[in-house]
Amino acid sequence: MDLSVIVPIHNELENIPVLHERVTTALAPLGLDFELVLVDDGSKDGSTQLLRELSEQDKRVRVIELRRNFGQSAAMLAGIRESSGNYVVTMDGDLQNDPTDIPRMIAKLGEGYDLVHGWRRDRKDRWLDRKLPSLLANKLISNVTKFTVHDLGCTLKAFRREVAVELELYGEMHRFIPILADMRGAKCFEMEVQHHPRIFGKTKYGIDRTLRVLLDLITVAYLKRYAASPMKLFGRWALLCCVISIAMITTTALHAVLTQTMSAPLLVGSILVTGLAAQFFAFGWVAEVASRIYFAGREESVYAVRHRWDQRATAAQQTAAKSGIWRKAG
Repeated sequence: MDLSVIVPIHNELENIPVLHERVTTALAPLGLDFELVLVDDGSKDGSTQLLRELSEQDKRVRVIELRRNFGQSAAMLAGIRESSGNYVVTMDGDLQNDPTDIPRMIAKLGEGYDLVHGWRRDRKDRWLDRKLPSLLANKLISNVTKFTVHDLGCTLKAFRREVAVELELYGEMHRFIPILADMRGAKCFEMEVQHHPRIFGKTKYGIDRTLRVLLDLITVAYLKRYAASPMKLFGRWALLCCVISIAMITTTALHAVLTQTMSAPLLVGSILVTGLAAQFFAFGWVAEVASRIYFAGREESVYAVRHRWDQRATAAQQTAAKSGIWRKAG
């Protein structure tokens, strides 16, 4: 398989037929063997049935139905793990991303880049609750991570498969894909892409996601700098506390010698800071152990697949799916 286009779907009933037509039309001139992987992330509006029918009509369509709404990051990860293309493209299912940008992104991958991520320079969204928070968040993320980017929120991205399968997406981490890939040494390129206003359905994004993105930013900043050696972070604070503690103990001793009285605040403070240093060392040790476990490679998924519906599935798999037997992705 040359190319896999992965689209998380959550209550996009009206958009699905148009999405299918636009993607297949845009990719036809490339002459590539491609698949359209539609991940049903717990839809409740009838999208599930429509997706199943679409997979029966077009052998290039694969549908991954999740048991419930796990979120866009988990749905995207499910699509990546279930796909088989040498190139992987992700995009939204709301028709705001334009599939005609995909050929340009694939061409850029052909120039030697590992990841091409979109930049919605002329974004067709409301200013106050969509564009402004995104603008501020992108500037903050760029400053914290030292990764220059204009639009981390654009779902339209193209990867080489070896980069895509290394991604661990949870929480709202799909927004940080370029940074996560850069941490693995991927060569990234930001490309201006088209953006269209939403016509059907309701947006799933709101200003409430800003807080979650900021919390995930803390995680990304930590992983980028200290994932391989957490003791460098916690040990630094522990040593600082040790220096402060020694200074406070020395001051307490000099005060006792010169004034013949013991300074209770300094003594109690030195004890507390010493305890804090011990805690930082303990946190660092635990984090080091957790880091070793993480890099050892635990096979654990943040999503669970209910059914798989595609023409290439075996008869046994189709029978199991129809009978309600769940097969975990891995």
